[in-house]
Amino acid sequence: MKAKTLEQLIKTIILGIIQGLTEWLPISSTGHLKLAERFLNFFGPEDSLLFEFTLHIGTLIVSLLFFREDIKKLVSALFQLDFKTEHGKLIPLIVVGTISAAAVGILIKGFVEQAFQSLTPLALAFILCGAVLYSTKASKEKTDQVGYLVAIIIGAAEGLSIIPGISRSGMTIAAALLFGIKREKAFRFSFLLSIPAIIGVLSLEFTDVSAVVALASLGWIEVVAGVVAAMVVGYFALKLLWKVLTNRKFHLFAIYCWILGITLIAVSARAF
Repeated sequence: MKAKTLEQLIKTIILGIIQGLTEWLPISSTGHLKLAERFLNFFGPEDSLLFEFTLHIGTLIVSLLFFREDIKKLVSALFQLDFKTEHGKLIPLIVVGTISAAAVGILIKGFVEQAFQSLTPLALAFILCGAVLYSTKASKEKTDQVGYLVAIIIGAAEGLSIIPGISRSGMTIAAALLFGIKREKAFRFSFLLSIPAIIGVLSLEFTDVSAVVALASLGWIEVVAGVVAAMVVGYFALKLLWKVLTNRKFHLFAIYCWILGITLIAVSARAF
């Protein structure tokens, strides 16, 4: 194996591990990938676009595997048009939440692309994310029923996660917990809601990736290695998140977000 190929292989595995951890833990994968792009500067724009696209495929696969039993029941209920069972009732809620997420994402996309070109907005987003996570410390479990209004709000929270530094899982689980949804239901609904969002992102990115794939220097071995690393780490990160959530320690992720945000502000201040 050539030295350059080996170097790229190591880089994709490192980024895969970062993605695997941050995609599922409530600490913002987009924020960490932006930091990786800025400080590690591993790849050019074409390679970054291709690699991020394949990472999203890996994320989708992990979701489908981890929640396979729920997905089987959802698909079965959908084909039978049975919206009275537990999983059947989830279908319209996921649809409503997805529409809400898409609407919010579309509304703020232009602002996010313009505003998040420096470290300071990213740092503030991490700090805000930490505040939302910490607010769940006092949440009380009251129900395992997600209503339409709550689904819309959770979806809107998911839409906000296009902001780098704002965690998708953090915002959606926190929103559910703050509305008194039981932890198991909050966990499941959050990640089942993420599946349509991931498919939507892949659909939007497909055209851009098709246009640059011939210009990318990354080989498929490196890409696959990075995706596999992200999937393996991601699967165990999901298990860790479930354990932390059920032990009522979810709010502790706020400490990491705050430390990272404050550190980025300090780094940004030194640059001036």
